[in-house]
Amino acid sequence: MTADPIRCVRALTLTATALFILGCGSDSASGPSDAEWRLVWEDDFEGPAGQLPDPANWRFDVGTDWGNAQLEYDTDRAENVSLDGAGNLAITAREEAYMGQDYTSGRITTKDLFELQNGRFEARIRLPRGQGIWPAFWMLGADFDEVGWPTCGEIDVMEYRGQEPSVVHGSLHGPGYSAGQAITRRFYLTDSTFDADFHVFAVEWRGNSIDWYIDGEFFQTVTSDDVPGEWVFDHPFYMILNVAVGGTFVGPPDATTTFPQTMLVDWVRVYEQTP
Repeated sequence: MTADPIRCVRALTLTATALFILGCGSDSASGPSDAEWRLVWEDDFEGPAGQLPDPANWRFDVGTDWGNAQLEYDTDRAENVSLDGAGNLAITAREEAYMGQDYTSGRITTKDLFELQNGRFEARIRLPRGQGIWPAFWMLGADFDEVGWPTCGEIDVMEYRGQEPSVVHGSLHGPGYSAGQAITRRFYLTDSTFDADFHVFAVEWRGNSIDWYIDGEFFQTVTSDDVPGEWVFDHPFYMILNVAVGGTFVGPPDATTTFPQTMLVDWVRVYEQTP
């Protein structure tokens, strides 16, 4: 969840994007085509309002800081992470004194529950907005406990500064290219903001290359030839959804930031490429 962004260059025109999508078998908001991919995992977050996410799919990371100078305490309470009753998962950051911190929020992962090497990982998300709000949909190598970060590898499918509501970042971290030296690119919305509606954030990971998409539009590829250190994306990864408050990437909230701030997740889906 850390990166210094570089200038985004839109890689494809609309026509070229359409041809690429047809060739790769992915479409805009409905996921990749059945010809190339098969669904292997999903959560549609159906259930009554206030229910915790399915424990067969998600576990809570409870604590604070996580090495990024974040200001929230991430809890396992429904006040911070629960279904909204309308088919979404709500991860909500609140301004409240809790466990020595001034804010609470939530961070959930599929660690030890679902981990996969290669595939298409995607989520349909509506982001919050405000100075110092840091939502993300990202992945860590399943060997994190054994080798630590960044040797385990990190794939940021989407991370976002709440004070830049028209911009998201796709980033890759590994040994020799982590934190401020991560390989990263910005994606810009030209006529809206990411808090105004839901958008589909995805990566397609095939062996020694990873492609990033937003609403079916390709905007970045990173391959093993592009990284200045070891390519560590050769083992299973697990997924993470969270909303941080403050931290090195976004800075602290200020007087313009209102609370609560909620990230809504409509669904998360994972596909494997067919032979």
